[in-house]
Amino acid sequence: MANPVVAACVQLNSGPDIDDNLTAAGRLIREAAVEGAEFIITPENTDFIRETKEQTLETALEENKHPGPIFFGELAKQLGVWLLIGSMKIKVAEDKVANRSFLFSKTGQLMATYDKIHLFDCDLPTGETHRESDMVVAGKMAAVVKTPWKPVGLSICYDMRFPYLYRSMAQRGAEIIAVPSAFTVPTGKAHWEVLLRARAIETGSYILAPAQCGEHEGGRTTYGHSMIIDPWGKIIAEREVDTPGVIMRKLHFEEVTKARFSIPSLQKDSSFDFYETKL
Repeated sequence: MANPVVAACVQLNSGPDIDDNLTAAGRLIREAAVEGAEFIITPENTDFIRETKEQTLETALEENKHPGPIFFGELAKQLGVWLLIGSMKIKVAEDKVANRSFLFSKTGQLMATYDKIHLFDCDLPTGETHRESDMVVAGKMAAVVKTPWKPVGLSICYDMRFPYLYRSMAQRGAEIIAVPSAFTVPTGKAHWEVLLRARAIETGSYILAPAQCGEHEGGRTTYGHSMIIDPWGKIIAEREVDTPGVIMRKLHFEEVTKARFSIPSLQKDSSFDFYETKL
């Protein structure tokens, strides 16, 4: 049985300036490490949040020019922790970015990246409209990454509405699944907890969901409520205040074994057809 791991989710309120946001994230990452965290995750859009597409494209940088990967790799090495940066916006064309996660080992080595597959194109009942695909290139590759503890599956925010991705990651060995997010307030109130708990229950996995919170440039607000959920679907840590901070828990992998033994649904894929009906 793998040793337990102390995992931490960092809740942020990213603004428009990359350097300011790296400093703020770094401070909370250090705080988590001092408190004993071995695996630390930040939310989606760790590097910045801008109001418009034009501002986002103006601020975004190519990976080899972005200060984030070097900064966070060095920080992981300095602190001796595994560090997952939930996402940064990486310029991949004049008018496009990738919404990309970066996973660093405790030596500072970049172990994996993951580009968000499912993009947030929605018209909410409040009148709020989002078209992430206008400027973000969708990823094509899922990621399950070996760690000193258990394999970790990578996802980002809106991905959580597509259960087949999570089932596939669990069937490929993931026992921890990261869901760094920047949920809107209306969808957060209605769906955040329900979706995260469902993904944990369906896969018998730990879900680590660090979130953006509070008000951002232009009045956009994000829901916060960073959560850690166990393989039985129980919330074992939550950031209940709408401010930046850290939540932590020790993850015991025998809980994954028990959940998957009790309800072995990951082993029960069945083929089926649909009835053809006629009016």
